[in-house]
Amino acid sequence: MTYKIVIADDEPITRLNMYEILVGAGYDVVGEAGDGFDALDLCRDHHPDLALLDIKMPLIDGLKVAQLIREEHLAGSILLLTAYSGKEFVDQAKEIGVEGYLVKPISEDSLLPMVEVAIAKGREMDQMRADISRAKDELEGRKLIERAKGILMAQEKLSEDAAYKKIRKISMDKGRPMKDIAKVILLNSG
Repeated sequence: MTYKIVIADDEPITRLNMYEILVGAGYDVVGEAGDGFDALDLCRDHHPDLALLDIKMPLIDGLKVAQLIREEHLAGSILLLTAYSGKEFVDQAKEIGVEGYLVKPISEDSLLPMVEVAIAKGREMDQMRADISRAKDELEGRKLIERAKGILMAQEKLSEDAAYKKIRKISMDKGRPMKDIAKVILLNSG
């Protein structure tokens, strides 16, 4: 699989260097930006697997861009690049939750392993988010079914098992998830 990457750095020579390293390694560089504003637009347009962001950029700095990318889920992972390794930048990067932090000058030996790890971490996080979302949906469905069972038990004087079987039968007859049937029962009871 070819991974999509957006490069954002205000230094054209640095962008070109990273572009050549990444393309040479088989990555698909889908866009390059010289400022934070263009970097955000590229991420919105392409939803890359990785956004490589210089911290010091015109218009919007890389830390703010990283934060917006996180909030809007615009890229699978983020690597920050900087000529500065100050603690305040590292702390902000950790707070935003980026997958890596590289200090310039960038070399092939430092960039490629970090890119590979960042993309793997991003994919792992995406899978965990999907698992959490599924678990939340499942829990919500179970809660709705429990409430609907309670209503049927009270209104129709059914046992818990009979109420569950009634919801399940309607679900099967209608070809709809039990969660949807439970919502209708709750709507009709209120």
